[in-house]
Amino acid sequence: MKRHFDIPAIVRNKAIASGAAHWLESLPDVVAHLEETWQIELGRIFDGGTEAFVAAVTQADGTQAVLKVSLDPGDAILEAKFLRLAGGDACVALLRDDPDRGAFLLERLGPSMHDLGLPFDQRIEALCAAAVRIWRPAPDCGLTTGADKGRWLGNFIAEKWDALDRPCTSQAVDHALACARRRTEAHDADRAVLVHGDIHEWNALSCGDGYKLIDPDGMLAEAEADLGILMREDPVELMQGDPRDRAHFLARRCALDATAIWEWGVAERVSTGLLCTQIGLEPVGAQMLAAADRIARDFPNL
Repeated sequence: MKRHFDIPAIVRNKAIASGAAHWLESLPDVVAHLEETWQIELGRIFDGGTEAFVAAVTQADGTQAVLKVSLDPGDAILEAKFLRLAGGDACVALLRDDPDRGAFLLERLGPSMHDLGLPFDQRIEALCAAAVRIWRPAPDCGLTTGADKGRWLGNFIAEKWDALDRPCTSQAVDHALACARRRTEAHDADRAVLVHGDIHEWNALSCGDGYKLIDPDGMLAEAEADLGILMREDPVELMQGDPRDRAHFLARRCALDATAIWEWGVAERVSTGLLCTQIGLEPVGAQMLAAADRIARDFPNL
């Protein structure tokens, strides 16, 4: 008899929304195969993710690890490549992978910044420190580029805004599309570095006296793309003051361009707000889109 998994609702919704219902059906067989071939024993299933089945496992020698099975095997191949390029200092260590099944065995880390309730000022500083450890040239590595990501953001925003019955203003969408277009056009292969692509408090887990990053959307892009994620996150706190202050702080902290950080943040905020709306990740989706509406109206430029 097939094993039943209590897959987190957000992951299930994302699978259905992306046309991957077959992944849900095959998951028990995939996990059973990995348990046998990797000699692991399945433990607690983690929630909090959106694009993968993630569970604690115990290896044959008793060592704790984490099993991750991605919705998209193609994305998983790129993620494994990125983790090898980034190394185990800044990111979670990759122990084993099965590209055909989109599966990884990863080192077990501690609680996330979110679970630890790290105050915002400490959190943003630690996330910047983690990002900086990743940024390095990696020419011809075959990862997605900043230009690819900019085009993807524009296409996703235009498509999802209509499909979701326009949950934010046209002004916010136009602002995001213009920013995505400028970041696409600004891509410079000579300046591009490895970037994580999804740095936030849920993706930073404690390790010793610091933090390591998990779940990369790894790519070759201007480093400002990583800090655009930090502009996207904590939308309520962002709008309690002048949102431009955060972009200027991040630029000073990492010696980067504030305008590029701001523009990546504008595009990422609308894109992620629409995605969260689609898969029912609330209230953060509504909060991001509300921030996008106000920024487009009151702060269209840095």
